Amino acid sequence: MKIKCKKIVGGIAKGKLLFSDQPINFLAMLDLKTGQIMDTNHKLNNLALKDNILVFPNAIGSSVGAYTIFSLKNNNTSPNGIICTNSVDITTASGCAISNIPLVYIEKNNYEILKNHYEEKGKNSEDVLLDAENESIILN
Repeated sequence: MKIKCKKIVGGIAKGKLLFSDQPINFLAMLDLKTGQIMDTNHKLNNLALKDNILVFPNAIGSSVGAYTIFSLKNNNTSPNGIICTNSVDITTASGCAISNIPLVYIEKNNYEILKNHYEEKGKNSEDVLLDAENESIILN
């Protein structure tokens, strides 16, 4: 199955989907060495971004969070790709651009298809292919 998305930062990535309906403050919430979300109030607390495709609304907080994304990439703890579901903010866009992490925006109806697929497959879902170049998310 192929889902349409809009390219923000080009590239192709593969990984398991990691969903959050909460924004992420990249500067304040992450452990740069592990890529884990360390905010106890966040639903992804203690989960690592590494090797996943992060699906989340948008970033919040300081624009310095872009350098956090860059640091995650340099530490090999970054997500393989990012899908924004609410809006594409400057922190996420610039962080992905300087880190060569594919970034796309997905509209609400396509987000629902993606979320339903994930919920049906559960945590045992196979990797998805995020093809920002062709503006598509390919599900297995």
